[in-house]
Amino acid sequence: MTAPLVVGQLLVEGAAAGIVLASDEPVSLWGGLDPATGEIIDRRHPLSAQFVSGRVLSIPFGRGSCSASGVLLEAIHLGTAPAAIIVSRIDPILGLGAILGDELLGRRMPVLLIPEDARRQIETGVQVSITDLGELFVTS
Repeated sequence: MTAPLVVGQLLVEGAAAGIVLASDEPVSLWGGLDPATGEIIDRRHPLSAQFVSGRVLSIPFGRGSCSASGVLLEAIHLGTAPAAIIVSRIDPILGLGAILGDELLGRRMPVLLIPEDARRQIETGVQVSITDLGELFVTS
């Protein structure tokens, strides 16, 4: 087996795989994500009109208030959330939404913390997998 691109710290445990949706700009889920559809609706964001559903969202960190946790929880409930989120700065707001999804709904969505230089190597469109040990593999 090939070596992982990086071994990060799982802020929220779990394993996932999917196609990456990446941005160097933080995303505010509150007012920036439609949880009913999974569309990024912040028209000033570079990922505007993209859908996070089932993707691995790679961003430096989230932006905004604690309401973002509720938006993420609602997206997890509706099945429109990302498969996983990769960040390069600890983000308690995104982490809380993912933890609540696991605790209240039994749906795990890992949040992986990796160094910024490694996160920038992961481009939109590549397939990645995250193991329950925090290993990040680029699979295509």
